[in-house]
Amino acid sequence: MKVPLLDLKAQYNSIKKELDEAIIKVAESQYFILGPEVEKLEKNICEYLGCKYAVGVSSGTDALLIALMALNIQPGDEVITPAYSFFATAGVISRLNAVPVFTEIDPVTFNIKPEEIKKRITTKTKAIFPVHLYGQSAAMEEILEITANKIHIVEDAAQAIGVQYKNGKMAGTIGDIGCFSFFPSKNLGGFGDGGLVVTNDEQLAEKLKILRVHGANPKYYHKIIGGNFRLDAIQAAVLNVKLPYLDSWSEQRRKNAETYNKLFISKGLAEDTGKTEFTSKNKVLLPKAIYKSDSLKNFHIYNQYIIRVQKRNELREFLSNNEIITEIYYPVPFHLQECFSDLNYKLGDFPISESIAKTSLALPIYPELSREQIEFVVEKINEFIEVKE
Repeated sequence: MKVPLLDLKAQYNSIKKELDEAIIKVAESQYFILGPEVEKLEKNICEYLGCKYAVGVSSGTDALLIALMALNIQPGDEVITPAYSFFATAGVISRLNAVPVFTEIDPVTFNIKPEEIKKRITTKTKAIFPVHLYGQSAAMEEILEITANKIHIVEDAAQAIGVQYKNGKMAGTIGDIGCFSFFPSKNLGGFGDGGLVVTNDEQLAEKLKILRVHGANPKYYHKIIGGNFRLDAIQAAVLNVKLPYLDSWSEQRRKNAETYNKLFISKGLAEDTGKTEFTSKNKVLLPKAIYKSDSLKNFHIYNQYIIRVQKRNELREFLSNNEIITEIYYPVPFHLQECFSDLNYKLGDFPISESIAKTSLALPIYPELSREQIEFVVEKINEFIEVKE
């Protein structure tokens, strides 16, 4: 049985008529950069997230970059961020010649630990970059208490559109600026690169709009230097079609995650979700939704379903040989990346991040995944572990 990591064709076929019509409409309009479709998307996202302003940009990475530019992050400024995430989170800090200050992550959520933030705040700290990794919110309440509105907070919500925090607010709308990605593999994905920045601050919103068009206001008159961060109309059109389906897709991802959890536990491979130590009863460490409650609809959207196993690389090869495609997010924490060697971190500085990087494996979780496919994945993992014991 073939089990792809993601099946975008299945999603496309389910809403093909709407998507095709939206794309043709853009083609007929010949309005390809910004314009009405982008404005419509910005309005729709504001309504969906419950925020005041949204600015469509060229990618999730550019969303992170333009956010720091809008906050006037300067060379030598320090920005605190987790040691474990997608590279763009740290890369954009260095691109502005600011200093990424890495912190340890929580072993259950893989998100930044608030107590670690407190240890690393200095007089040079200008921003904190919490990441809502894999589709679950970071501990924003505790982070806000630490900063007391004295340090900017930029939320990396690239994997978390639609996620609700425990207070009911949407991830990305709690700090000064929230950043989203519409990379095709995301829960809300375009037909190419795309991103979006949200804020409740009118002045920041205006600055973000100016920065995305090379800093021009009006056209060809530049008081500041920006970049070419514009969102294509065709991407916005696709996203406008997909947005109404997002919550139902996220709900199916949660159901798939629940099916995985129950099957792993029934096989005796795991005792419960959220365990962080390997034992004879926990050979597979399962993810845990920590803010799950009856009052929250989207407490976790499972952008990825991440398990941890001790012989990760061998298991991945075994699954691949059985036509089950997996992925490793992420094999090298930031502090051990060669490009950050000048920051003088070393092996052992962030043991949780290092351990997760060595043991984590993303299993297929997309909405169209069948129960039979999930059962096949769990059965093959069980088969591998039985042989290796």
